[in-house]
Amino acid sequence: MRLTGFLALVYRYEKCKTEDRKKELVDFYIAHLDYVNNWDLVDTSCHSILGEYYWKREKDLFYELADSGHLWKQRIAIISSYHWIKKGDFTDALDLAEKLKNHTHDLMHKAVGWMLREIGNRDFDTELEFLEKHYQTLPRTALRYAIEKFPEELRQDFLKGRI
Repeated sequence: MRLTGFLALVYRYEKCKTEDRKKELVDFYIAHLDYVNNWDLVDTSCHSILGEYYWKREKDLFYELADSGHLWKQRIAIISSYHWIKKGDFTDALDLAEKLKNHTHDLMHKAVGWMLREIGNRDFDTELEFLEKHYQTLPRTALRYAIEKFPEELRQDFLKGRI
């Protein structure tokens, strides 16, 4: 039921005609972050609402969420960057990935790896540069997600530490 509610919220947000109405829905979403507490709720809503709204705005909210120590808020921080990545804007996504790369939970490892892979889908060299710098400290799950679509030889070089 909650997933349906969040999907309806995304739909309403996408149909907004005014910035004021978008802001109301963003404020509603932020006020109800405690209910965005499962990976499917996060992954289907935050990038479409928060990511879209904050694309051309200050991203302080996402760094606060990343620093919160709360798994779902931290996942919201990194997954919201998916919208920016799709727009070709990688800076904050990379900063958030670096901040969250050593999280203790595998759901964060998967999220960080997924966003790195999405960056690489658009700009391979940017992802490669990040990974060359951080792959030795990335959790194995994050690394596997990030290099999933790499050419096999390069993928094996990362997995075997030959970079």
